[in-house]
Parts: sequence; C-alpha cells; structure tokens
Amino acid sequence: MNWITTLDDLHSHYGTPAKPAVAKVTPYLTPSYRTFLTRSRFCVLTTVGPEGTDGSPRGDAGPVVAVLDDRTLALPDWNGNERIDSLRNIVRDERVSLMFLIAGSTNALRVNGRARLTADAALRETFAREGVSPRTVIVIAVDEAYPQCAKALQRSALWTAGDQSAGLPSVGQMLQEATQGGINGADYDSERATRAHLGWW
Repeated sequence: MNWITTLDDLHSHYGTPAKPAVAKVTPYLTPSYRTFLTRSRFCVLTTVGPEGTDGSPRGDAGPVVAVLDDRTLALPDWNGNERIDSLRNIVRDERVSLMFLIAGSTNALRVNGRARLTADAALRETFAREGVSPRTVIVIAVDEAYPQCAKALQRSALWTAGDQSAGLPSVGQMLQEATQGGINGADYDSERATRAHLGWW
C-alpha cells in the first residue's frame, strides 16, 4: 500500500477546494448558524488530551447548547458514567470541536473553538430540568463555524432508511464480552432501563 505522507502529495491528490467550501467559514455565529444551533438537540463533542482524542455524544430535550452570544456557547454536562474523559481533556487542552445534527436535515453545523469548564451555580441553574442542574457547564469560545457538506448524510440515508437497530447487541452484552463475563449483561441491561427513567442524569 502506498501512503500519502506529505501535505504536497495530499494537496496535489485532492486539488483546490471550491469557493463556497472556504467562504462559509466564519469566526462567529451568523444568524443562520444561530438558528441551526437553537434547533439542534444533539452534537458530538471532540476533545484532545495527553492520552489522545475523545468523541462524546451530547443530547438534550431542547437545544443541546445555549447560544450566549455570537462567539460563545454553553454546553451543560449532565450526570453520566463519571468517566469525564472530555472534561479532563478540556482542563488540560482547551481545543474542542463540535458537530451538530438535526433529525431530518441533511446539513450539519461544525464549530471549532476553545473551551473552559465552570461549576458556576447561576449558569448551571439556567439549564435546570425537573429541579436538577448539570454538574458543570462547558463554555466554548467560537473560533470557526461552518455548515458541513450534506453528502455524508445523504449517502448514509441516516434519516430516511428507517430503524436499523434490530439485532444490535445491547450495552450489557458488550460489557459482558469486554469484561469476559465479569459483568452480567442481562443484569446490567435491566438496571440500566430502570436508571433511564429516573429523570435527568
């Protein structure tokens, strides 16, 4: 196999990007970008740290982020599995990327920027659901924002191919295999279903 190992080789192989692909990038949130964000309930947060990279799915019952102004986003960190991989990375390396999706839309919005973590009570309370506030809030300074080409979502038919989850292994099954039986998959799945109905977590 021949590897592409230099930028010159890479650029000569792909050529020059079309003008819209470059012009769409802004160092702030345009009105259209803000509208997209206020409709998005799901994003993937990507961080980097000494151990490597981390991609974390984030979701909410309403907008997944709050737009504080044209250059600042706030992302609540709800209770999870306590691994805090993304948060550890942010404390040590502020660089983050986010990709926002909206069910039914073949567009995605990407944001690159710098993040800081806060446990500020007043800010946390602005996200309160059913009397529960997030543990912390990730505040993101926007460096770049731009829409992603629709081709990937169109090719995958992500929103139009119907439910494709039949026959997938459960998380319990995955854990039982990963731990070579150290965790009982059936018990985990049963307990997980109960925990998922305990409100905001």
